[in-house]
Amino acid sequence: MTFEPRITMITLGVADVAASTAFYQRLGFKRSSASNDEVTFFHMNGTVLGLFGRDALAADAGREPTARQNFEGFSVAQNLGSPDEVDAAWQFAVECGAGPVKKPHKVFWGGYSGYFADPDGHLWELAHNPFMPLGEDGHMRLPE
Repeated sequence: MTFEPRITMITLGVADVAASTAFYQRLGFKRSSASNDEVTFFHMNGTVLGLFGRDALAADAGREPTARQNFEGFSVAQNLGSPDEVDAAWQFAVECGAGPVKKPHKVFWGGYSGYFADPDGHLWELAHNPFMPLGEDGHMRLPE
């Protein structure tokens, strides 16, 4: 048996599935018909984003729900083709109700990035990395 290095789904624990669903739909995410009142699934170009009640997700994983903290230790990222695309996407997310966390700017490693938070505080980074250009399919291409 081997473990294939890929992610098929990211599930975010949220306080209100309906409210978070509406936020992601404003961003342009397409809700799957497999969704229901308890869980929402979005198509994401090869990966699925799931929204599930925070307490229900903790129970499903066999964990105790914990109080929200200021930083959860991870972010979801979307790389874009240019700094202008980062600026436009960040502004659009904020107009859709995202919390502005860090306005896009040139960063120490030579790229350009900024952060916003969804209604539950999950961090999304929008970035342009000139050292790892995107393929025609929009996916990052890492050097071997």
